[in-house]
Amino acid sequence: MTVLPDDGLSLASEFPDAPHEQWQNLVAGVLRKSGKDVSGPAAEDALSTVLEDGIGTRPLYTAHDTAPDAGLPGFAPFVRGDRAEGNTAGGWDVRQRHAAADGDAVLSDLENGVTSLWLRVGGTGIPVSSLATVLKDVYLDLAPVVLDAGDETAAAADRLLRLYEERGVAPAAARGNLGADPLGFEARTGSPAYDLASVAGLARRCADTYPGLRALTVDALPYHEAGGSAAQELGCSLATGVAYLRGLTEAGLSVTEACAQLEFRYAATADQFLTIAKLRAARRLWARVAEACGAPEAGAQLQHAVTSPVMMTRRDPWVNMLRTTVATLAAGVGGAASVTVLPFDDALGLPDAFARRIARNTSTILIEESHLARVIDPAGGSWYVERLTDELAHAAWEFFQGIEQAGGQEAALRSGAVGERLAETWAARSAKLATRREPITGVSEFPLLDEKPVDRAPAPEQPTGGLPRVRRDEAFEALRARSDAHLAATGDRPRVYLAALGPAAAHSARLAFAANLFRTGGIEPVTEGTFEESGAVEACLCSSDALYEETAEATAAELRAAGATHVLLAGRPARYAGVDAYAFAGCDAVALLSTTLDRMGVS
Repeated sequence: MTVLPDDGLSLASEFPDAPHEQWQNLVAGVLRKSGKDVSGPAAEDALSTVLEDGIGTRPLYTAHDTAPDAGLPGFAPFVRGDRAEGNTAGGWDVRQRHAAADGDAVLSDLENGVTSLWLRVGGTGIPVSSLATVLKDVYLDLAPVVLDAGDETAAAADRLLRLYEERGVAPAAARGNLGADPLGFEARTGSPAYDLASVAGLARRCADTYPGLRALTVDALPYHEAGGSAAQELGCSLATGVAYLRGLTEAGLSVTEACAQLEFRYAATADQFLTIAKLRAARRLWARVAEACGAPEAGAQLQHAVTSPVMMTRRDPWVNMLRTTVATLAAGVGGAASVTVLPFDDALGLPDAFARRIARNTSTILIEESHLARVIDPAGGSWYVERLTDELAHAAWEFFQGIEQAGGQEAALRSGAVGERLAETWAARSAKLATRREPITGVSEFPLLDEKPVDRAPAPEQPTGGLPRVRRDEAFEALRARSDAHLAATGDRPRVYLAALGPAAAHSARLAFAANLFRTGGIEPVTEGTFEESGAVEACLCSSDALYEETAEATAAELRAAGATHVLLAGRPARYAGVDAYAFAGCDAVALLSTTLDRMGVS
């Protein structure tokens, strides 16, 4: 048994210690009231949550839940941050992304809180030839620039470096990242359009002449956006980083110089504790890589966190403000050096000025009003966070080792091994989304059928051909799109009549459940009047189990006589004559709603 040190506090000294077993017994007593006959550790297990990667979170953590020593901020293994001062010196770098050649939008961001620029250049983004125009009035010695130019990296980097020279920016004052990421580009497009050898010269140039510039980005977003788990995202980033270290050292850079040329980009989600643990685990893992390469002092990972595109919804996009706020908080607490908050309308097209303002103000409020950056590693010492960081690090390292055994990131990408593992993870998560065990506010829960659509100018098309891009809302979005098309063609949405049986006390809960469920599929529930007056072709019974026993079959027969082509029942499956299907908590809502729309002739 672990003996805890005397902390000098005597506030509760007159009370006996409460053993863990006592708490478990109290939990078991509560669970027995809900019909679960469990005791001891099984009671605690009943309240545990299973995450991806074989990780589970428990309802209670104590000092006995040990984890490796996290060290001190700014020192190996850098779990507590890559700098001794953390983000306390003014907060994190507020980095805004721009994909259109709009110099006014760039200036507006910089004048109102943004501290660095992330520019998508080349392809359908900002033309390389327009870089000078977009950055015309930008003080390049004050605002770091990060490029994302894909297979046009060499041309974009050359143009940016020439801009520094033309404007008299001292090489030591140039900061940012040239954004070379050949493996990330291949993951996005499936095309090995350029290789590391073609950008090694950029790394050498930065190392020799531009100490504040990095040449390469290890972008883990392609794996996150393909449906990967946190451990898979980390494992792919490690494998990519190791591949770049090999390539750069073969080109003549030392391990220390090569490490200094890399910046890592991760997704920050609304699962705040998992995001915090992911960023902390990423630093620990990269420190281990640097140590294994013989340069432990070079293992401080520079991190850029981006609020997750996967969690952004197209319906009720205003809720995205809440999602990105939680994600930004997690990124800041997790110790990211730079944070990009995607505008709430990012999934709809080019963000407008209001959306960009809200995005940059999210960081500003958290830093200046919530004082989130005043404490270094505020989650450090939390038994839960430290344990989760450790478990996630082990899961990610195992995934990374699998990639290395497959020949490295390049080989694993080209063989399809990475894509297959990510697809398996996304399939499992899609099942949770379909059954609403992972709810999406405004989409699979509490949707608004009469919401006013938010229209935006189309955004430049994203590169395709490689790993897929997924979104949590995609299955429900397809259902809503069918309903919208039906509304446009006929003037009405598909309808279902909710037949409430018995008094309000008996039917209210299931009536609300059914109404919410059908709205997620774009089907308008009708609760007033008779079935004949509803304009619906299908009906759903809503009441208590006791009343179903008495009236379900008779009511189903009456509805069929009135013209109902299909009768559903809100409740667990049973055998009632005349009832065709059952809608209940945990059912496959996507499958149920899709077949309902099919029957209604909604294409």
